[in-house]
Amino acid sequence: MANKTENAKKGVKYYADRYFIKAMGAMAKGIFATLLIGTILAQFARIPWEPLQNLLNTIVAACQNGNVIGGAIGAAIALALGAKPFTLCSAIVVGAIGYTSGAGGAGPVGSYIASLVGVEIGRLVEGKTKVDILLVPLCSLLTGGLVGYLLGAPLGAFMRWLGQLIAGATYMHPIPMGIIISVAMGLILTAPISSAAIAAMIFIITPEMAGSNLETGIMLAAGAATIGCCCHMVGFAAASFRENGWGGVVSLGLGTSMLQVPNVIRHPLILVPPTLASAILGPLGTTLFQMKNIGVSGGMGTCGFVGQIGTFTTMLGTGSGWLEILLKVLLLHIAAPAVLAVVFSEIMHKLGWIKRGSMTLE
Repeated sequence: MANKTENAKKGVKYYADRYFIKAMGAMAKGIFATLLIGTILAQFARIPWEPLQNLLNTIVAACQNGNVIGGAIGAAIALALGAKPFTLCSAIVVGAIGYTSGAGGAGPVGSYIASLVGVEIGRLVEGKTKVDILLVPLCSLLTGGLVGYLLGAPLGAFMRWLGQLIAGATYMHPIPMGIIISVAMGLILTAPISSAAIAAMIFIITPEMAGSNLETGIMLAAGAATIGCCCHMVGFAAASFRENGWGGVVSLGLGTSMLQVPNVIRHPLILVPPTLASAILGPLGTTLFQMKNIGVSGGMGTCGFVGQIGTFTTMLGTGSGWLEILLKVLLLHIAAPAVLAVVFSEIMHKLGWIKRGSMTLE
């Protein structure tokens, strides 16, 4: 009986890691390599040199095509789950179907689910017969494609509803929503879950939002999410500077605060300083400073400065100036998270709630 329970626990852990960590992380990479990079390149397409504009506009158009984004998500998930070539190639098609199916398209969540099904079925068939060249693509395409086709409409409708709900709540109640979103996304970023993938699924502007208060609301929500992620990355980097030095600043501040997960498990209270910083700065971002972002970059924080690039491109599009954005980013994404995390950390050290060495990276 004990062995069965232990095996069940191992099975749950295996599939949780496979589907919610590996696959979701891969989905974020697929979005990053297409939609996000395309958004960044679109800014350079404004340079007044026709040959460069033509090249960049061609790339941007491809990067923003739903079939391309969905295909990239499918390929990334297939690679992350260890699929062989036939399954991987089929996953590209399945991911595209999942992304574009249904009225308005299901988006990343459609690609994610359709790709998971197509890849797992393809892997079950791989190597079992001498006709892999026919059987693997057929099984993968039919199962994953069917799931993407059938679930596209309801998934798309649900994600649009969820986005509108968050957008409306943030616009109408920016202070509590600023706290909730900033704190939640910061904790998600530090946990072994892809905050970028979650941001890509939620912080999207649907046709119904365009030009309305909901559009402003969803951008403010993504802005609060960015602040929360920055508070954890920059906050942990600053608070642990004595233990980890400049190496910690780079790995935590420009990499990921997920590196602190082993320490969080041993000393959960080290989460308090960056979380308090998130709770303070998130509502400032949704009210006084009007920080905005959109899509996957809302869940990236300071990782490769993707969150800051997304903030610049989004806020430039809403009429803000470069200098204004730069000052706000420096304050709410870097300086304030660092100062607040250090202050709260030092207070907790003096109270004996956090001990020296609790945040040392292995």
